[in-house]
Amino acid sequence: MIATISFLVLSTLPTLIVSAETTYGAIAELVSGYSRVFSGERVQLRCSIPDGRRSTWNYLWFKGSKRLEHRAQMLTLKGSLSDSGVFQCQGVRDTAVGNIYTLKSTPVDINVDGGWAILQVPQLPGLVGGTLNMMCRVRGRRQHHEVILYKDGVEVIRQSGFNPQLSLPHLSTEDQGLYTCRVSWDDDRQTHSTISNDIQVNVLEVLTQPVLEVIADNDLLPMDLMKLTCHLQYNARAPAPPVNYYFYKDNRRLGLATSENFDLVKRRPGLYSCKVKVPQLRLCKWSEAEPFEE
Repeated sequence: MIATISFLVLSTLPTLIVSAETTYGAIAELVSGYSRVFSGERVQLRCSIPDGRRSTWNYLWFKGSKRLEHRAQMLTLKGSLSDSGVFQCQGVRDTAVGNIYTLKSTPVDINVDGGWAILQVPQLPGLVGGTLNMMCRVRGRRQHHEVILYKDGVEVIRQSGFNPQLSLPHLSTEDQGLYTCRVSWDDDRQTHSTISNDIQVNVLEVLTQPVLEVIADNDLLPMDLMKLTCHLQYNARAPAPPVNYYFYKDNRRLGLATSENFDLVKRRPGLYSCKVKVPQLRLCKWSEAEPFEE
């Protein structure tokens, strides 16, 4: 009787099912349409999983914090005003030990416009020294004869003809701001004109000025060493050229160049700084000097 009872208890134990998350994320990208579209225009998003093993994945889609019912790799939006929002995807795979999830993708912002003109700008910010290509689109198949670009309400470009493309070369941080476009066209012997909603354009330095952090009092460091960390933002487009880091004490270089943004050095009083170089882009920037005293 005792043996029978033991068997029944063991057989009712639940199977252990766990959920795990990968270290890589899904990739959500536009495959047709634009990130800003007129109402009635379709947009297609695709979710990709860069696992390198050709595994079979299912796909989860999110609009904001809400999970959608859609589970296919492709997500089609029909262009209703309610389709505006931020979309993300995530991969999920069923295994013997439970579900494995990827990280969520970078958000894709979709804006559905009910107006007559849209200023189309790249999703990625502009970079100092580069060119920003924009397009002033008008609803329907109207042939416009003039396009005007405004920044913060001030005219920047005026061009005649049917070309909707607008370019800002040699970007600087001063080009950052709110942009709109006005488009004019002729129809039935009348001239019509409309202006788009404004859109924020951001312009980033390819390489920001580095900031040196000196860490001396840390239980994880040996008593005679301290850690120098060179913080910066590197915004070059992929594939980005490599960055070299140099560390200095009293303007004298400490060791060789490194691809790491930190170094362990002898704990000594002095003025410390770091230099960052991107040789292929001919960029070089210094941090401010940071004093260290015992």
